[in-house]
Amino acid sequence: MARMKFLCDAERCIECNGCVTACKNEHEVPWGVNRRRVVTLDDGKPGEKSISVACMHCTDAPCQAVCPVDCFNTTDDGIVLHDKSLCIGCGYCFYACPFGAPQYPQQSSFGARGKMDKCTFCAGGPDEVDLSDAEYEKYGRNRIAEGKLPLCAEMCSTRALIAGDGDEVADIYRERVLRRGGRPQTWGWETAYTEG
Repeated sequence: MARMKFLCDAERCIECNGCVTACKNEHEVPWGVNRRRVVTLDDGKPGEKSISVACMHCTDAPCQAVCPVDCFNTTDDGIVLHDKSLCIGCGYCFYACPFGAPQYPQQSSFGARGKMDKCTFCAGGPDEVDLSDAEYEKYGRNRIAEGKLPLCAEMCSTRALIAGDGDEVADIYRERVLRRGGRPQTWGWETAYTEG
């Protein structure tokens, strides 16, 4: 079974925020929540890089490990989904996630913030796929059930943001690094490319 993953190529990202806008528009994400955001490293300095960040749908998700009500589950595709009907808004997942993916929909006093929201890899909610208006209102559009990839990756004009089967994503990135003159041994690929 495929493990769905995101990867952002920092050499290609131009900080246009097209992925952020596509996500907000596609899912009608509430005000104050950015399921995806662009982060710039070394802003204004030589070597400045930008990367698009969202939930990385970790294999061993820290958000899932700390949730006291088990509202996170991982699909057979490796997509980490969050059940808003079980969520109590405690915020443990927010603190556990190294990417800052789970977010409160509004900024107010603790206890009045509501349930967490996070990237769904455009796979809707954790319940059985029903493509209903209720699912859309709660989690956004289910593009995976429609046989499509997440819109943020499809809308990336420079193809910096790649999404899909983790092995295919890794192969695409590996080829890019090699075409740019990167050294495969830097990434631990020396056995695959030095033999034969």
